Amino acid sequence: MATHNALGTAGEQAAAEYLEHEGYEICHRNWRKNHLELDIVARKDGLLVVAEVKTRTDNLYMEPQEAVDGRKIRRIVTAADAYIKHFQIDAPVRFDIISVTGKPGAFRVEHIPGAFYPPLF
Repeated sequence: MATHNALGTAGEQAAAEYLEHEGYEICHRNWRKNHLELDIVARKDGLLVVAEVKTRTDNLYMEPQEAVDGRKIRRIVTAADAYIKHFQIDAPVRFDIISVTGKPGAFRVEHIPGAFYPPLF
């Protein structure tokens, strides 16, 4: 596995552990349908939470969450719509970003609830 892939996997693990510690129930990790993917889908307090995880070793160039641009947001929303239809879910949805920086074992996790809203297509 490439180094950046291993870092991403470790970052997603740290994000999932963080969410569980905060009382979220993890429904799926790396859920895929065709070319669509959701990093983490969780539930808490009647909400379906779709979390995009961005992992970097440092934030000197940019904060990890800055990598979630308009195009990425549209893809996440499209994937969330497919997820909701696939599992026939009737619950409010919130889109979060989890920023993970550092190295495995010494990550800093920042959770940004409601980081973005679905754009109008």
